[in-house]
Amino acid sequence: MIFVNLPVHDLAASRSFYTGIGLDLNEMFSDEHAACVVVSDTICVMLLERDRFADFTHLPVADARASTQVLLCLTAGSRSEVDQVVRDARAHGGREFRPPQDDGSMYARAVCDPDGHVWELLHMDLGGGA
Repeated sequence: MIFVNLPVHDLAASRSFYTGIGLDLNEMFSDEHAACVVVSDTICVMLLERDRFADFTHLPVADARASTQVLLCLTAGSRSEVDQVVRDARAHGGREFRPPQDDGSMYARAVCDPDGHVWELLHMDLGGGA
């Protein structure tokens, strides 16, 4: 499994954003300072209040609104799924990070969550068609 840990300013807003784009929370690993977002059976995103995140590092905690700390990418089953996740993200406090990228066999869009963490949604048509 992989656990991606992200610092957040407003845990309630972050919970709303991630559930708003259709992801579930694992309440067993969530509390008043953290929320565990289930992306798949093998990927979870731990949303940690900034002070709680700081407990795990001796370095300054980056602000994703001011600098790029990481670009996260998830694949989607279709172009329409990419577009739907972007619509849901925008409706729940996210914003589009850059214009869509379309080279025919690969279609990608990127959104930022309320804290500025960049999530790219990528559909790859391995069959060669759009």
